[in-house]
Amino acid sequence: MAGVGVTVRGLGLEGPRGWAFRGVSFEAEPGALIAVEGPSGSGRTCLLLALTGRMKPTEGTATVGGAALPKQLSAVRRLSAVAHVPGVTDLDPALTVAEHLHERALLQRRYGGSLRGLLRPRAERVARTRLRIERALAAAGLDREALPKGSRTAVRDLERVEALRLSVALALIGEPGLLGIDDTDLKLSDAERAEVWALLRSLAQAGTTVVAVCSKAPEDTVAVSTAPRDETEEVPADALAEAGRA
Repeated sequence: MAGVGVTVRGLGLEGPRGWAFRGVSFEAEPGALIAVEGPSGSGRTCLLLALTGRMKPTEGTATVGGAALPKQLSAVRRLSAVAHVPGVTDLDPALTVAEHLHERALLQRRYGGSLRGLLRPRAERVARTRLRIERALAAAGLDREALPKGSRTAVRDLERVEALRLSVALALIGEPGLLGIDDTDLKLSDAERAEVWALLRSLAQAGTTVVAVCSKAPEDTVAVSTAPRDETEEVPADALAEAGRA
């Protein structure tokens, strides 16, 4: 799927503890790299989930690839995917890279594909699934052969950036037009941050619109700031559960 444009006007989300974010406005072309910057607790994750249709805004409007928020949440979810979001896309440390990829491909084929695709001959379905996985891995820059045990490497044995790349690859299996990535610089060294931003730039240059949460946005991005809050950001548990099912 080609990248989608994003237009946001006065978007806000109010929860039980007050406003998670408010008054967010920006515009980005398809294939843009959008950086949602701000300190932890400033509503960054909530904004990411709202822009990908996983949380419902309570104020303002947004258009994502022609689908309007907050009315068309389902449409936005169908054209977007999220990666590396705590509580939503957590990887199972006991599962291997291959197991994660196989599981996601099966889910995508079952719930994200067309009826015609489900009726294709088994050999053709297997070949298409393998190609989809290889494309996602290549885009995410994850070389399975370079891992300690190849595809049989357990998630617990991955380095931080490798785990992030795997989460991105899993999201890309659905070929989204909009990809949201949380905590892109959490507990990373300067070299690792540079590596991650190089990945995000490559995804955007390839045509996918990328929304990335970070502490400080690089200069070559569409920077979106969230207002600081006094209390620690808390994403409602029911919203996390709904986002995880999407």
